[in-house]
Amino acid sequence: MKFQSLEQCLSFLEGEKELIKIREPVDPYLEMAEITRRVFEAKGPALLFLNVRNCRFPAVSNIFGTYERTLKIFEPELQSVKTLVDLRSDPGLGFRQPKRLLSALSSLGHALPLKSLRPKVMENTCGIQDLPLIQCRPGDGGGFILLPQVFSRDPDHDSVLRSNLGMYRIQISGNEYEPGKEIGLHYQLHRGIGEHHKKALEKRQALKVSIFIGGPPAHTLAAIMPLPEGVPEIAFAGALAGRNFRYAVHHHHILSADADFCITGIIAPGETKREGPFGDHLGYYSLAHEYPYIKVTSVHHKKNAVFPFTVVGGRPRKIPISAG
Repeated sequence: MKFQSLEQCLSFLEGEKELIKIREPVDPYLEMAEITRRVFEAKGPALLFLNVRNCRFPAVSNIFGTYERTLKIFEPELQSVKTLVDLRSDPGLGFRQPKRLLSALSSLGHALPLKSLRPKVMENTCGIQDLPLIQCRPGDGGGFILLPQVFSRDPDHDSVLRSNLGMYRIQISGNEYEPGKEIGLHYQLHRGIGEHHKKALEKRQALKVSIFIGGPPAHTLAAIMPLPEGVPEIAFAGALAGRNFRYAVHHHHILSADADFCITGIIAPGETKREGPFGDHLGYYSLAHEYPYIKVTSVHHKKNAVFPFTVVGGRPRKIPISAG
């Protein structure tokens, strides 16, 4: 099935008995993460938390918790998208296997991003403090967004196809961040956003970034895909979703029209703050270090938005000690 939104995906999973709704109040501090861990370990369903304490938005976890459930979500487009990626890596494949070329044509048509004039994500606004401040472990530096799609463009080009969509952890509370106005950004230098930030620093310019949360599941998967050089993640997202990636422009920021939430902001040149600690996938806490941070300019959300999240790895075995 092709999903145009996270809401459609959740309705499908409920119909497949792959989702349960939790109506009791649940605390975003440790409790939601622990429930998710236990259900994941039992190979259980996706979890829709309808009553998150101190938050007006529902949250969902464990969507991709089993291979079988993930396959149900993505199976319709997988084969044609695989062919599309193979053709990008080996253009001669289409002549040797013309049937595979034909199967990829529909995906190719969906790979071109389309501009949206009335994006649902821009219908409402809120603040960072209104989001679920989910903290997974007691030693974490604060609440984190753990399924973000972080969008940036090459400072030398205006095209949305000269962009990067990556999944980097975002700290939205704690440390010395000004509440509601500053959030942490943790990325590795070799990632796509690292190249964009490097160019912006050389120009002594602020780098505009957007953080998409939710939307079609294909957008989340695209943010973690190791794609061939020159293949933008938003093109892959459209091909995998079977629906062109739709976007809007707001004060020179790109917004995903189909996302549930969209945060916009800038990375000021040369400014850093401490991010972390964070209980990572290896079972240890990564220490707090200086990283660039985002000065938030807006937070948009669609009507009936749902906040997706995940829990990284098992329970950490070491207590964090501040670095430096």
